[in-house]
Amino acid sequence: MNQSPDADVLHQLAGALLGRRWMMAAAESCTGGMIAAACTDLAGSSAWFERGFVTYSNDAKIELLGVPAELIAAHGAVSEPVARAMAAGAIARSRAQASVAVTGVAGPTGGSAGKPVGTVWFGWCVNGAVTTALRRFDGDRAAVRAQTAAYALRQLLERVR
Repeated sequence: MNQSPDADVLHQLAGALLGRRWMMAAAESCTGGMIAAACTDLAGSSAWFERGFVTYSNDAKIELLGVPAELIAAHGAVSEPVARAMAAGAIARSRAQASVAVTGVAGPTGGSAGKPVGTVWFGWCVNGAVTTALRRFDGDRAAVRAQTAAYALRQLLERVR
């Protein structure tokens, strides 16, 4: 299985979004814009990709996506409540009907016993419904980031369909 977002998934996602006349937004922390870059690698993506938020710092999550500082203080940036708030914030602060959010520990440092390197929380908001998932990916920083972007987009496709 290809670890990074493949063209087939992106073409299917584009078709699914276009078929609904929807736009998508991405709220990215640990991937640093990789999801937006993968989407905009496709010619014509402006018809379905509305915007991307690279919110690497806690302040960026708060300022750009409206994530409550109290959520980050209580649960940490890499958490289900923050992923949920990021996905909802991307919708609230864009013209999109579908969003994906990722926040995680890409490594090689920054992990802890409770949140080891490779831990990633995902959030999706599709037509008003927010869902989340937790995954742990193996490999180095590049592998964790690539797997995160690929999983985020595959799961967004499933939810848009």
